[in-house]
Amino acid sequence: MAQEPTIDVEIKSRTVASNLTQEQVQRIASAFGEQRVWFATPPVREGEAATPDDRWELVGDKPHLGHLATGRANVYLAQGHSTLVRPLIFADGFGYGPSDLDAFWRRGNAPYDTGVPGLLDQLRTMGIDVVLLGFDQRQTYIQANAAVAVACVLRALAARRGACPLVVGGVSLGGLITRYALARMESERVDHQTVKYFSYDTPHLGAWIPLVLQQLAYLHESLHPRRDGAGQAELIRSPAAQQLLWGWVESACHSGLVTASPLRRDFLHDLRKVGWFPMRPYKLGLANGTGDGRGPDLPPGTPVLDLGKGPLQLVARIQPELGELRNIGAIGFGEPVWTSATSYVAAFDGAPGGTLDTFGMVADAMGIPIEDRFRAGCFVPSISAIALARDPLQWQSDLYADLRRLPKDETFLDAFCCDTGNHPHGGVSKALAEWFVRQLAGW
Repeated sequence: MAQEPTIDVEIKSRTVASNLTQEQVQRIASAFGEQRVWFATPPVREGEAATPDDRWELVGDKPHLGHLATGRANVYLAQGHSTLVRPLIFADGFGYGPSDLDAFWRRGNAPYDTGVPGLLDQLRTMGIDVVLLGFDQRQTYIQANAAVAVACVLRALAARRGACPLVVGGVSLGGLITRYALARMESERVDHQTVKYFSYDTPHLGAWIPLVLQQLAYLHESLHPRRDGAGQAELIRSPAAQQLLWGWVESACHSGLVTASPLRRDFLHDLRKVGWFPMRPYKLGLANGTGDGRGPDLPPGTPVLDLGKGPLQLVARIQPELGELRNIGAIGFGEPVWTSATSYVAAFDGAPGGTLDTFGMVADAMGIPIEDRFRAGCFVPSISAIALARDPLQWQSDLYADLRRLPKDETFLDAFCCDTGNHPHGGVSKALAEWFVRQLAGW
């Protein structure tokens, strides 16, 4: 019988702070550096953003748990079009706060090959009208933002001239939002008129943020709480993070089983109720990670964040591979005042997949030098992005599977493409862009 993943935290007193002097508390808080929301990637500021031909203000067609979400969309018409004819809706993904649609354009249209237009410009040249969909609270419930996606689909159908079907999808969490939206519309017998659905590095099975970094975000927040805005752990505790993470930590001192949040269980239950995936569209998946089973060079258990020798010692490690009571982090003054260890947790950080600059962002905030190869680890494993036919609530044993000859019935998608390397989550590469363009040719 497989052992269940656990996390074990040892502190000298009821809380970390109660075992420290005020000077030591301040020293730890200062070592953590900037007070900002951790794991919220900064928007892309370099490059030009196209001017939209239209802007839509959107309100979800129904609330979720009393929350009615809102959003907006920028419409970029294809060359020669004066109105929508062939709409492709591209939804924004995981993050904190409102979507920045100009930054979303820059990321989606970033040059990936010399002399080749960006992906979004290519689509417009092909006669495709691009609709970038954003959300006012990216961190809220998937079901709530899915209602905004439904409103966007209905708006596109109302504005479209002619009867060309839609293509609908999204990057990162945007792929889950649109997946739920289309499936919900089908379950309610609402005709979404969508011929193809796509997900771009979407965590269909789940996503990963290192457990030790989740813990440190809570610890920093408890020792040095913000009074003028969101705390360091605000994104981690958000509904969206709870709904997508395999292992979610609710505090710096949590010990016991590492499980999915109840919000994740509720979301997957709701997703099953509406049909799991939309059935009518042809389903495409793009993965920013490789499909050959080879992940980034992140040896399990390696110390990555290390203040070195001094009055304060702080260490955070790459997630070890399974085993019992494998240390992932410690803080102390001569002797540890807080330590954390995991048992039976797989080496997620080094799995093939789209990467997130998790350790790098924390190191930069703390002013700690870090080797470039340790900055980013796996965020969306390739098996998750290609929707391997597995139970999303289970901790996956197939993280390093070779997906190159995967039988068709082993994925919930109709077709997928993995990248040639393990590249940044949501980034556009030559391999993925060319495959996506080919899939849309003839639509």
